[in-house]
Amino acid sequence: MNLPRRRFLHLAAGAAALPVTSRAAGAQAYPSRPVRIVVGFAAGGNSDILARLMGQWLSERLGQPFIVENRPGAGTNIATEAVVHAPPDGYTLLLVGATNAINATLYEKLKFDFIRDIAPVAGIARGAFVMVINPLVPAKTIPEFIAYAKAHSGKISIASSGTGTTNHVAGELFKVMAGVDMVHVPYRGDAPAITDLLGGQVQVYFGTLSGSVEYIRVGKLRALAVTTATRSEVLPDIPTVSDFLPGYEASLWNGFGASKGTPVEIVEKLNKEINAALPDPNIKARLADLGSVPMPMTLVDFGRLIAEETEKWAKVIRAANIKLQ
Repeated sequence: MNLPRRRFLHLAAGAAALPVTSRAAGAQAYPSRPVRIVVGFAAGGNSDILARLMGQWLSERLGQPFIVENRPGAGTNIATEAVVHAPPDGYTLLLVGATNAINATLYEKLKFDFIRDIAPVAGIARGAFVMVINPLVPAKTIPEFIAYAKAHSGKISIASSGTGTTNHVAGELFKVMAGVDMVHVPYRGDAPAITDLLGGQVQVYFGTLSGSVEYIRVGKLRALAVTTATRSEVLPDIPTVSDFLPGYEASLWNGFGASKGTPVEIVEKLNKEINAALPDPNIKARLADLGSVPMPMTLVDFGRLIAEETEKWAKVIRAANIKLQ
């Protein structure tokens, strides 16, 4: 998909047509008033904590408050639409992530086009899911689990935190690539899914690191693999799914976006400041607490990631025929 690349070239060309002094003055003056960071999740969750962490950094660096505004609902679409319709001046940012890439296909009648209407600003962090099973399942490796699942086709239940969530599509991608048939059981969030996994009502789950790691360490859940392309620093002894299914990758990633048409010099300034935050030891430690690692990216690279993720999950959603009830 070349939409982001073409959009960036168009924006860059428009910016180049402005006098250099005008562009520089605009970047130097920004921000001259508080900036909103719109988050499509309720306060207190990992996404909210991440947005507040970066908001604090930007406030200290740029001298104006960066205020988090939680607008949960409709799978983050309410928040996204609010930013789509906000003035393109850099004073309303959106915490974007894998959910937005999934929603582009999952929701058939959105009032916006995520790739077209939201300009990528900067990547922030990437986190892994961990594939965990109830210890009663007789498997200790991915190959053993695949063999067991094939021998019990259609009889193993795989939990998710909801239909169309990131860990749901991560599980569906695994099913396709492993060639196994498992019954999807959606829950309303991570906690109830973990509860039923511990109780044996379901057998496997692609859980967040922060929600699963303590159960893994005390032996109440068995970790088979992490879903990112590289091993997690949180569970360094656990292999990746791609060690056994080459090409598999699924991650929780987040960054910032802005409404289309936001001046390039402002977007570039935000990108620079956010990338400056990510090597900071305190920021890295806070991200590690959330089960994430820094994800510094250029504007073009972040736009490419969004396009690739949107295309990847569109294929999974269509192949698995995922529909919202």
